[in-house]
Amino acid sequence: MRNSTDGGDAILQAFHSLGIDYVMASPGSEWGPFWEAMAQQQLGNEPGPTYLTCAHETLAVDLAIGYTSVTGRMQAVMLHTGVGLLQGSLGIEGALRGAIPMLILSGESVSFGDDPDIDPGFQWQAILNQVGSPTRLIEPLVKWAHQTGSISTMYQQVVSAGELSQRSPRAPTYLSVPIEVMMQPWSPPEEVRSAPPAPITTATPSDINVVCDMLLAAENPAIITEESGRTPEGYAALVELAELLSIPVIEGRFSPYANFPKDHPLWIGAGRPPLVDEADLILMIASRQPWYPLSNTPKKARVVTIDETPFRDHVVYQPSSAERFLEGDVASNLALLVTALKAATIDNDAVAQRRAQRDEAAQARQAQNDTMISDARAQSTISPALLAATLSEMAPAGTIFIDETITHRPAIVGHLQTDGPTSYFRVHGGLGQAMGVALGAKLAAPDQTIVTTLGDGTFLYNPSVQALAFARTNNLATLTVIFNNRGYNAMRKDQEGYFPDGVAAKNDLWLGHPTTAFDYAELAQPFGAFGATVETPAELPGVVESAFAAIAEGRSALLNVMLNA
Repeated sequence: MRNSTDGGDAILQAFHSLGIDYVMASPGSEWGPFWEAMAQQQLGNEPGPTYLTCAHETLAVDLAIGYTSVTGRMQAVMLHTGVGLLQGSLGIEGALRGAIPMLILSGESVSFGDDPDIDPGFQWQAILNQVGSPTRLIEPLVKWAHQTGSISTMYQQVVSAGELSQRSPRAPTYLSVPIEVMMQPWSPPEEVRSAPPAPITTATPSDINVVCDMLLAAENPAIITEESGRTPEGYAALVELAELLSIPVIEGRFSPYANFPKDHPLWIGAGRPPLVDEADLILMIASRQPWYPLSNTPKKARVVTIDETPFRDHVVYQPSSAERFLEGDVASNLALLVTALKAATIDNDAVAQRRAQRDEAAQARQAQNDTMISDARAQSTISPALLAATLSEMAPAGTIFIDETITHRPAIVGHLQTDGPTSYFRVHGGLGQAMGVALGAKLAAPDQTIVTTLGDGTFLYNPSVQALAFARTNNLATLTVIFNNRGYNAMRKDQEGYFPDGVAAKNDLWLGHPTTAFDYAELAQPFGAFGATVETPAELPGVVESAFAAIAEGRSALLNVMLNA
């Protein structure tokens, strides 16, 4: 046992103050003081965060994203300096886009071996250090970045970085920690406080009343949302508002959350249905504008934006069509709006008429979907819609879906039913993150089934070997389903759009499209997982059932499903 405390203890104490559950790490070689502090915690059976070693930096970051998405609680990520930070940057960018709070630390050396009291190693002088410190690499992707320069300030800087990450707008924060600073003796503060929760802000009563009056006056209102389902409270508040006035709900094309029950008559799909242009009032709730280009604003509708941060500082071009903002916590503002509406006089006849219209449209849509799936079952090959519908039908109650499909997203949106809030998450940012996010979700919800849906091209971007190894090592069984159409169809569709009569189209020569049809299911075997390749509709239900049975037994599963489109 050590007879003194140092910077490793300061970091660990800061994690205690922040209520960190897990430290997700792919750390490199510069965290010796912190590892010593963690070892002492473990040997002393002391409470504190659990340390998780990942074999890839993106996996570590994505674990934190998945865990926080399900729980709402920020976690800590520790990475190697420079190259490790760059490896994890894809996930960090996704956390930025998804407003995921996250505390990121990486190491550094500032003495280059000339300090007689510590030798950080030749690699720091020759390879690892960055001119201007690692903050230069990560600044565009985080809310705040800094390099701590003193042991006397380290504890508070870690705490402050964590607190800042959780305040609006939520985003990752970063702290670079030199090994020379960590090695210095540290005296804990006399009083250690727990970091307080971030405050909940709401719109003013006068703004709430104005929007209330606009809703009461509207004949054909509509709701567009992408992220109201970020919390269970936001999900419930949106349902209550929509039902109170029979307002149809549209989800954004790339909505990353389950925002509204898909089997509800007021849910009418994703994208820009004709209703957008027919509406006289649109509530954009936690949503970027769904129309493209942005100058293509609905001509009839007045627009109200309800969002915690209507303008996102990482988005370059975001003109607003709103004439009124309700800025602050989405769930709270929706609840205030519902309260105001209930105290007012509602035209119940108009509400009933809108509901009747939506009931009729929902019945027609369901009949169309039923016919599509019935026809798909009779085919010799598997359609994306049939695969999504089969997963939806056979998944246990409470299943959480992690989606990273691209060209098959319409099938997911149209045929994958979800069970309320936190039942669906779409990966933010670049490809290659879903399997890590799924493992983070499983860590947060160990008693629930986690299913990842992704294309074959997307699967090749994921650190799949590292994810399968982590799942086996940590007993985190999830199901990964590959929607395999044997190519990068997004690239082909893009080229076809620009050159419909081009050389590639005439000669079936799509340079950006093909992928090799490997049997990805074979990857399951070395990690004790269930693996299978599926090629026909007839065998699909049985294999999916076996995959879910494997999950229930504590084994991961990997399905390679060959599709006809």
